[in-house]
Amino acid sequence: MHQFSYTVTGRWLYSCVVLLVLLVVPNEAGCQDTGFCCTGHDRSCVSKGWRADRSYGTCYCDQACTSTLDCCHDYEFACPAVSCVLSEWTAWSGCGEPCRATVRIRSREVLQEPRNGGKPCPHVEEHAGCAEYREHHRQCGKSLVPALITTGGYGNARKKRDIPDNDDVEGYCVQFQLTSLTPGCQRSVGPHTRWMQYLREGHQVCVECQPPALAAGQTHCSGDGDKDEEESGRQSLQWQAVGNPRCRGVWRRVGRLDSCSCPTVHSFLFI
Repeated sequence: MHQFSYTVTGRWLYSCVVLLVLLVVPNEAGCQDTGFCCTGHDRSCVSKGWRADRSYGTCYCDQACTSTLDCCHDYEFACPAVSCVLSEWTAWSGCGEPCRATVRIRSREVLQEPRNGGKPCPHVEEHAGCAEYREHHRQCGKSLVPALITTGGYGNARKKRDIPDNDDVEGYCVQFQLTSLTPGCQRSVGPHTRWMQYLREGHQVCVECQPPALAAGQTHCSGDGDKDEEESGRQSLQWQAVGNPRCRGVWRRVGRLDSCSCPTVHSFLFI
């Protein structure tokens, strides 16, 4: 009889303990159970369960919860951050218009939009200055003046016009001293105009003249001051940076060199 009583009492106590545990221990609901993964700050994206800080109560599954520190415990697992994915750059386009300073363009596509606080997409289009010296297979009738310059690295990428084998066209370098420039040069923040920020009054720069800016049959590039070597040394000449019409100025010709030897940030190209 006593053994039976102990057995019943033990079962009753066990049931009470189980019921107490069910009542006291909270449900571990979270983002995965509710299916929530919201962008931005969305207070309707709410659940109840354990938080990441090991406290229990109302928790959220929106992107802002990582800043407010009230994410549900499984937010990072249920809502992983997905960063933006971009395609490769396209090839550079041709110049916008022939026989004038204009721009070329390249672009890339967004393959995956960012989600859940992933890395955002950078710019998908870039512009850079360029000039085309032929129109309908003929040389431009009007020279491109004032002197148009761009970064020396453009010489490796621009399209070289075919030059007849019987014409010996050799490039050269001209050294100038910058005497003035507009404030627009310092405001060039694009990836292909950032080189303009290194222009400073008083600095000496090297500018290379090479095909196609130096066409077959010509002896100098437009705006280089080589028409009158003696006079140009005392003359102020105008220049303009291609890709940013607000970056322009005046320089004084120092002299002509066989090859450029200035630092990279002070080496440019007639275009």
